[in-house]
Amino acid sequence: MADRVTVIGWDGSPLTSAATSALSAATLVAGAAHHLALPEVPPRAERIRLGSVDLAARRIAGHRGSAVVLADGDPGFFGVVRALRAPEHGLEVEVVPAVSAVAAAFARAGMPWDDAQIVVAHPRTLRRAVNVCRAHTKVAVLTSPGAGPAELALLLEGVHRTFVICEELGSEREQVTVLTSDKVADHAWRDPNLVIVIGGAQGAAPGPGWIAGRDLGHPPQVRGWALPAHAYGEGLGPGESAGLRAAQLARLGPRTGDLVWDIGCGSGALSAEAARFGAAVIAVDADPDACARTEAAGRRFGVQLQVVAGRAPHVLESLPEPDVVRVGGGGAQVVAACADRRPERIVAHAATRDGAEAIDAALEAGGYDVECALLQSVELDTSAWSERERSVAFLLSGRRRERSP
Repeated sequence: MADRVTVIGWDGSPLTSAATSALSAATLVAGAAHHLALPEVPPRAERIRLGSVDLAARRIAGHRGSAVVLADGDPGFFGVVRALRAPEHGLEVEVVPAVSAVAAAFARAGMPWDDAQIVVAHPRTLRRAVNVCRAHTKVAVLTSPGAGPAELALLLEGVHRTFVICEELGSEREQVTVLTSDKVADHAWRDPNLVIVIGGAQGAAPGPGWIAGRDLGHPPQVRGWALPAHAYGEGLGPGESAGLRAAQLARLGPRTGDLVWDIGCGSGALSAEAARFGAAVIAVDADPDACARTEAAGRRFGVQLQVVAGRAPHVLESLPEPDVVRVGGGGAQVVAACADRRPERIVAHAATRDGAEAIDAALEAGGYDVECALLQSVELDTSAWSERERSVAFLLSGRRRERSP
């Protein structure tokens, strides 16, 4: 194993004395081509082009001498330090950090970033990164080939955002470009790059904040879920009781990076509450009044909602792929159309047993394991301990079966 392993971050500025000291003693240096070309790299040191971090880690583990790994920005922030310290390599490292690409990008834009979400976009995680951009007003995206600014913009179709695109930060070819998202795909962008995605409905004026990664401009979070009817202005419609909504949210489990379809969104209660979990939400309803109420719910709770006016199942054909779906209206036909898109989970409800059996059959045929529960809730007036409102519904939840290979 190497006698000493030092990981050095590089942001384009002159290396620190600690970094130059570690490099001068190195007998092995790993990094990208522009790192290995630095004049501080000893001419006699063994050089490794850093393509596969695992391969480089194995080489370093077998090296006798002092090793240095050069990386862009802060190597402890979505960088190589995690991979080098993985148990399978057993490397203990010293780290000389530099300014991270995220910090540098926000500095170039002259913006604070304690309220930003930060995501890494690879081809396999691109859709989830896009969903975070749908759900939040300020997101920094660390891109990669095949998951860059153009791909982000194309998947954000229908959602207006502003892109601040930072190319080759810290180099002589550094360039910062500001464009609306509909124009980004018309250009070619140089790697490496980082994108700041900004936009969406703004809440109240931001305060000083106390926790990073939150939309500080939004109104304070309301405590609790499945809020009562009066929290939604005009109240709730049929099939939107607080108890049913709580059970639906529990089975869907919306989370950051997910895209939720709320079909037949009604008052927007479930849409707003799913968005409060950090998920991106597309709310669909054929009723213009329902669409307006859902938009108002999003503004009231300071969350980002995309509202689509149209009748399911036809309007669903143009929507991006969902992770979880709540069907609030349309019955078995809409459930079947949703099952064709293969979300992980689908929930629906019915007022009658016949309706519940039809939805169950649609989910089963679509490849879902189904649970059904009869939910009954009674709201009481405690001044007289009398019944104020009663709600009864069949709740059906489908969990996607993985297809056999």
